[in-house]
Amino acid sequence: MAYRENEGRSATRGAAGASDSGALSVSGAMALAKGALEGVTVRLIGEVSEVSCKPGYKAAYFTVKDKGAALPCMMWNNRYEATGVRLAMGQLVELTGRFTLYAAKGRMNFDVFSLALAGEGMLRQQVADLARKLEAEGLMQAGRKRPLPMLPVCVGLVTSPRGAAVHDVLRTLRRRFPLARVVVAGVPVEGREAPARVVEGMRAVCSGGAEVVLVVRGGGSFEDLMPFNDEGLARAIAACPVPVVTGIGHEPDTSIADMVADLRASTPTAAAEAVAPARENLESLFETQARSLAACASRCVERETAAFMRLADRPVFSDAAYLFAAEAQTLDLAADRLARALPANLGRDRVRLDATADRLRLAGPRVVERERSALTGARERFARALPLAPARERSRVEALRDRLIVRGGAVVGRFETEAQVAAARLHDLSPLAVLARGYAVARTEQGAVVKRVEQVGEGSRISVAVSDGELACRVESTRRIETSVEPWEETA
Repeated sequence: MAYRENEGRSATRGAAGASDSGALSVSGAMALAKGALEGVTVRLIGEVSEVSCKPGYKAAYFTVKDKGAALPCMMWNNRYEATGVRLAMGQLVELTGRFTLYAAKGRMNFDVFSLALAGEGMLRQQVADLARKLEAEGLMQAGRKRPLPMLPVCVGLVTSPRGAAVHDVLRTLRRRFPLARVVVAGVPVEGREAPARVVEGMRAVCSGGAEVVLVVRGGGSFEDLMPFNDEGLARAIAACPVPVVTGIGHEPDTSIADMVADLRASTPTAAAEAVAPARENLESLFETQARSLAACASRCVERETAAFMRLADRPVFSDAAYLFAAEAQTLDLAADRLARALPANLGRDRVRLDATADRLRLAGPRVVERERSALTGARERFARALPLAPARERSRVEALRDRLIVRGGAVVGRFETEAQVAAARLHDLSPLAVLARGYAVARTEQGAVVKRVEQVGEGSRISVAVSDGELACRVESTRRIETSVEPWEETA
């Protein structure tokens, strides 16, 4: 600083020439001030109030201000383009630079080295970028926005359960359309988790049967409304299966959620009014519909009455016989023709029958004689053929018998040996053969074969079969003998 002051004084002496008064020239004073200002680099924050970035300028000129002062600024185009920021009125910016003087005009400027959006200005820039992105994708087009249901039976409300907005909406819905059922999803509307919770609340009310969804919150700063500028929330609103109405903040506040919603209301109360028709409007609508219905019904009755009258004037309804007059005449004519035709037809049939009877009477004897001759010839042929038939059949039977004897003998010879062996085995197994060898078979009075002493008791009657007869016996006593029985004995 001291170096620049000395430099400025030397420049002043040179400019003043031989003056001995010690006063500075204007150029010297400006040089002194410029040297003093340019030695200070500062960083400041202010709101953009004026912008001039015309084509052909070497620098961007703008003014930043706060409540107590305003500062003109300039930034060379190469620096300005490198920042990527497009200055606009109302932006809050953070600047780094130094003060300088434009000596030709005696104006002080702030030479800006770096520029960045600050605070709300940066947030607004982010919101603007997101809005342009979603608009390019078509999410804000009016063609994709759906109409609201006229009389929603179920209304979904997504908002903070502790704010004033929920009471305003419920009060408005109860006043304007008390028939509607309201499904409320209480969610936070501020903070980092607010967008995800609002999306979850929308899903919940849709699952609850909501026909339209209200997403509302009360007023607040731009930072407070930032959850409704979230990209995920905007896409969820666009993809919601039912229409979405937003009422966020106050009239000047516009968020991304408002832009993609099917309807944007200025306040939560206005959002409730948008989905709930006023009672007066309903009465007017019902009266209009009633008048229209009555007019339509009257026209229908008049039209049907005219058609009925046209039918009633027809002759068929005034004279019942008119309907079947032609058919009745046709029936009478047919009956008359039939009455005339029957006697003539009967006469012709009688003549034809008499002629047929005469022909039959004349032809009858000849037919009987011809049939008698045929019968006599057949009888004679039968008498001649009858004696020959038994002889012919007898010879055929004898031939068959001879063939049977020849072939039967061959068959019997082949099985005769096997039959003899089987007969011998059968004779060996016969009970009579066993009895012939000296054995006997004892039976109870019921006919059961006695095999064990337990089957009879003392005094029981039994019959004993021997080879040539049976013996009637009485059991005096029984005695058990322990012997082993061979299988063949048991079988016998």
